[in-house]
Amino acid sequence: MNTQNISVSDVAAKAPRWDLESIFPGGSGSKEYHVFSSAIARDLKVMEARIDRLPAKLNSASRSKWADFIVKIQEMMARIGQAGSFVHCLISQDVNDEKAHQLYGDIDLYRSQFQKLLVKLEAFAKAQNDKEWKKLTEETKLDKSGFFLNELRDIAKMKMPPQFEAFATELAVNGYHAWNRLYDKMYGDLRGDFSENGTVKALSLGQLANKMNSADREIRRQAFRKIEEAWESRASLASMALNSQAGYRLTLYDKRKWKSPLLEPLLNSRIKEKTLEAMWSEVEKGAPKLQKYITAKKKLLGIDKFCWYDQSAPVGKSSTVYPFDEAADFIIENFRDFSVELAGFSRMAIDKRWVEAQDRPGKAGGGYCTTLEVSKESRIFMTWGGGFGDVGTLAHELGHAYHHFVLKDYPMFAAVYPMTLAETASIFDEFLVTDAALAKSNDPQEKLMLLDQKLQNAHALLCNIYARFLFDRSFYEERKKGLVSRSRLDELMVAAQKKAFVGTLDPEEGHHPLFWASKLHFFMTDAPFYNFPYTFGYLFAGGVYNRAKEEGASFARKYRALLADTGMMTSEKVAKKHLGVDITKEDFWKEAVNRVLADIEPFVRLAEG
Repeated sequence: MNTQNISVSDVAAKAPRWDLESIFPGGSGSKEYHVFSSAIARDLKVMEARIDRLPAKLNSASRSKWADFIVKIQEMMARIGQAGSFVHCLISQDVNDEKAHQLYGDIDLYRSQFQKLLVKLEAFAKAQNDKEWKKLTEETKLDKSGFFLNELRDIAKMKMPPQFEAFATELAVNGYHAWNRLYDKMYGDLRGDFSENGTVKALSLGQLANKMNSADREIRRQAFRKIEEAWESRASLASMALNSQAGYRLTLYDKRKWKSPLLEPLLNSRIKEKTLEAMWSEVEKGAPKLQKYITAKKKLLGIDKFCWYDQSAPVGKSSTVYPFDEAADFIIENFRDFSVELAGFSRMAIDKRWVEAQDRPGKAGGGYCTTLEVSKESRIFMTWGGGFGDVGTLAHELGHAYHHFVLKDYPMFAAVYPMTLAETASIFDEFLVTDAALAKSNDPQEKLMLLDQKLQNAHALLCNIYARFLFDRSFYEERKKGLVSRSRLDELMVAAQKKAFVGTLDPEEGHHPLFWASKLHFFMTDAPFYNFPYTFGYLFAGGVYNRAKEEGASFARKYRALLADTGMMTSEKVAKKHLGVDITKEDFWKEAVNRVLADIEPFVRLAEG
């Protein structure tokens, strides 16, 4: 890509807009979507009545009826997913689309009603004898759904009686989950008065966070302080929300006789606690090596103290501006070296306008890939600025889309994979493209920039995410004894950061006491301990990438098979079957940690040169 003479504004303006019209024409006013959504509401009521009329016991006469109903449940799951993804896309492309926001309220209701169906299915599964249940899961109609159904039944046996689980689910809509919605509202309303170039503007928290990517340290410092000030004004409310939702969880766990608050996230992630311990053990051993990277980066930045707001500070530089089309070609070219199918799929996704990348007012921030299960398509959302970070983001999201593509013809219960494995394809693609760019570059400053981006990720995944895990764990231990004060939450967060960041942050000024309030992940009621799966996915993808580098193009077939199994096995079984490794042992994690830290030495050499 020889693109040095192209302006950033030209590149941003020429980035593509996605096609949503082929899904439901007319946006939030779509008549076709209205018909689709209304059918969901009607059929959910029909299904709720039907499940109550189905035979209570499995036998040769009732087995087929239940198999048919479970097929319908999976179809409904896909339909609700399609509706949710479409409306989410509408809101992302125009945050001021009030009609789309209203439509999303319907989605919340559908999901709640669907969850009640699952609770009733759990109750039924729990009541069956093993022999009859096995015959049901082996029905041809339920091909590939057996793992999900057996998992659902096993977890149901660990829960309260069905009537209490159903009641808890219903109460959670306006109780437990309301704390999450309250936090989201609070987050969205907060602003900070930011001074730059002689003017003062009220910026959102997202805009302030983006300022911490600036090369100007004063801008980074000011942005950080404004975020701290904003949360200082709401810290008591945030503390109340965090304590309340944790209290709800702990009460529910107590009634289920679940001794550890880690049990639910481990079940959600389909991993054993032994696996998690092995991973964190190797992270703790490897993370101190990052001190050498931070020392070299401090020298490049000309600073004595490395603080929270310095983590995303850029070093190195590149004059290259990447037009979207040329970046897509570069990505696909390097995908093809590994997998012809991956490259062909990505070409199709670009050509069919599955990607929203235009830089224009009114869009949401961030980037994601979402699946439209009924249409068997994906859509990628991002905002193209022309930097290499955008190239990496596009490769990352195309990885998610390819994962969905591999599973597109599977029943929904076989396509639901845990977050621990959800980042495998996306991070794998990022590694492919970043390493290709490094190999191609002859500019020391550009190489420095690329290596820094890779090491920023390593620092975040091995230190920042570990700090979140340590905070969550210590917070829940104290919450069992009663409410945890706002000041104590600050103390727990700083203690977690001091341990996890292994001295890379300045001990006096470098920490972020209010990170517990500012990070929405702590407040997500549908995913407790929403932290360790990121590190797991990052390191697991690195292990898969290692194998691909060793075996070459022949690994592409194995890689596809691995992705295909992610919804039908535990994480341990996926690793054992497709990589031949035992991830409950530390060896795999040691290799993965060493791989991501291998960039430290070349970075230091370039920094000193």
